[in-house]
This record gives sequence, C-alpha cells and structure tokens, in this order.
Amino acid sequence: MRFAISIPQFYGDGEFDPRAFRAYLRRVEELGYESAWTQEAVLGSSPQFAPLEAMTYAAACTQRLRLGCVVFVTTLHNPLHLAKALSTLDQLSGGRVEVGVGTGGKMRPFAAFGISSDRYVARFTEGLAVMKALWTEPRVTFDGEFWQLTDAAMEPKPAQKPHPPIWFGANGEAALRRAVRLGDGFFGAGSTPTARFAAQVRVVRAALAEAGRDPASFPIAKRIYIAVDDDATRGRERVNATMARIYGRRVPDIESAVVAGPPDDCIRATREVAAAGAELILFTTLFDPAEQAERLAAEVMPEVTPQG
Repeated sequence: MRFAISIPQFYGDGEFDPRAFRAYLRRVEELGYESAWTQEAVLGSSPQFAPLEAMTYAAACTQRLRLGCVVFVTTLHNPLHLAKALSTLDQLSGGRVEVGVGTGGKMRPFAAFGISSDRYVARFTEGLAVMKALWTEPRVTFDGEFWQLTDAAMEPKPAQKPHPPIWFGANGEAALRRAVRLGDGFFGAGSTPTARFAAQVRVVRAALAEAGRDPASFPIAKRIYIAVDDDATRGRERVNATMARIYGRRVPDIESAVVAGPPDDCIRATREVAAAGAELILFTTLFDPAEQAERLAAEVMPEVTPQG
C-alpha cells in the first residue's frame, strides 16, 4: 500500500507563508509519503493556487517526493503549452512528475476558455495524442480535427521515458475503458463513495483483461477527503464548512464521501478503500495540513493494509 498527501493550495490574497509551505513539504517527505498532489480549478470563488505553479514550488522544496495533479482538465488547455510546461517541470524535478487528466465533463465553462463544448471528448483524446507525440517523437506531423503540426519539434523531452505516468480521472464505464485504452493508471475521485469506486475498479480490471494488459502495469488509486479529529462532531462540522467554501455551497453527495472523525474511524474507512482496490491512497486534508499529515502518518497509515 502506497500513500500520498495533498499539496496545500487554498490561500487568500496575502495568506501564503513560503516558510510554512516549504516546511510542510519537507516534513511529508520525511514522513514517508510517496507523492504529493494538487487539484485544478481555474474559476471559482474559493482562492486556489494553480497546480503547475504549486507543483514547481514543491519540486524546489523536496528531493524524493513525486509530484502530481489530479486532474488537469486537458480539454481546457492547449496541449502544446501543457506538454511543454510538464516536460520542463519533469526536467526541473529530476523526473518526479505524475500527470492526471480528465475531460471535465460537458458542463465545464468551455466558452470562457474560447472553445466549443462540441465533441469535447474528441478534443480530449486528440489533445492527449498531441502531448504524447511531442514527448516521444523528435519531429511531429499531426493532422487532427483540432490541431495540426508539421515537422514540429519540442525539446527537451521529459526526464521520464517515454513520458510521465498518465493517470485518468474517470467516472462512467466509457471513460473507465478509455482510461485503460489510453492511460497508465486510474485515479478515483474523492467525491466518489467507496462502493461506487469498487464498481469502477471492477470495470477497469475487466477492461484490462479484455485488452490483455498486465494489471500490475496499470495502478489504481483513490483520493480520500479526510480529517482526523478526536471529536467526530467537530471534525464533521469543520470539513463540511471547508467543502462549502471550496464549492460555494453545501454539496451533500461530496460531504457523504468525506471521512472525518477519530483515528479508528479513519482507519476503517481507509481500509475499505484499500479493499475496494486502491493501491495508492491520496489523503486530501481540509484544514490544519501539517497537523493532519502528522496524524495520518502516525495513527492511520501503519494500520492500513489491503483487505481483499
């Protein structure tokens, strides 16, 4: 079982403390977390740092910790710019980048980004193909529906070969099968209840078998929104208030997937996620990140092993 932790991103104007940010990242590296992850939300009322910049700062603060984003909504990105930025960060970090991708779904504000929502899945798959080509081929000629390149080169390539691992965020069966077809791993959402995640894992494993892919070459992960608090009521109230600030409103479905309470409750819920098929668990804390990272490492992680 492998464990990851969230990179703090929620800071209002003037709230960011560089010293505390550096100390947090160095400490989670010491505590044995394998990786640290960001999220992406360009628009929204909650103050949230952009993932690439937060990951770049984190790379300069650490030596071993792998750094990722779950997920980049790549339909809203120009794949050339994103490929270049990720390749650069992979070089700067010494090959420690993990890339989560997702379509974002049809309800994203496409018009705000100057693009149409028509054929957004085709845009997603084509953009990913462009990125892979730029990362792996010395010269790229690409005649697509959305992007055209002629004998184009992008250097340097990523430090990792052929490219950084590509994790898919996915929900429905078609998206899960697309993950197996085009990706290197599946990352379950923090808003997904464990029972639904277990059903998603079954779809992924069936698709891997049908494709003749070794399951060991396609890791499965899940985000858990979590808060260790000896007072269960207080912990639940704090996480609900934080989630409401992030989303601008109360979202009962997401709140129901959040784990909050004493260590035994967090251990039980995390074991259930492991038993459902998660090989990597991303703890996403909602307040007091440094204290939460310490408690998770000391009181939860040692007690969690796969149950099935």
